[in-house]
Amino acid sequence: MSSKRYWGTQRVARVCQVSPATVAHWIDQGLLKGHKTPTGRRRVETAELVKFLRAREMAVPADLRDAIGRDALVVVEDDAAYLQALARTIEKADFGVEVVKATNGVDALLEIGRVRPSLIVLDFTLPDLNALQVIERLLEPGRQLNMEVLVVTGGIREEEAQRLRAVGVKTIVNKAEGVAAVIEAIRQALGRRKAA
Repeated sequence: MSSKRYWGTQRVARVCQVSPATVAHWIDQGLLKGHKTPTGRRRVETAELVKFLRAREMAVPADLRDAIGRDALVVVEDDAAYLQALARTIEKADFGVEVVKATNGVDALLEIGRVRPSLIVLDFTLPDLNALQVIERLLEPGRQLNMEVLVVTGGIREEEAQRLRAVGVKTIVNKAEGVAAVIEAIRQALGRRKAA
């Protein structure tokens, strides 16, 4: 059950991609707040695990977010300074979402698969794939785009914009409009998700 309040070392290890012994060590060292059961098993409360992951900038998986009632938002941007500024602004806007960052299309696809976000903020031009190619991979046979995608661009041709809309992109924001325009588009997209 995903809303389970306590996590054992095995489950925490899977989330953090480390061994159960490492998790036990973190608990024993006080790095991860947990407790021992009368039988000697270590347990970690959901909220403490989330706090631990966030403090170390590790992604919070979907079942953990479900347990604490938070959505995820994946921001994909190859300009490191813009990515940091945008992620910080999203966090300050207090949308109640977990912000997960990626700097290229392949990493984005991995993060999207791992955290199952409700919204993807996707730079059109990435070093490996463009936004359309990322979305097409998400739409491979038998898969449906069940998340909102907001494309941020430095400017694209009209036929590219039409192709993006054809695969389900509702919003395309030009970077020239500023971070405030991106934040407003995120606010509207998250509003649509909640209303759906």
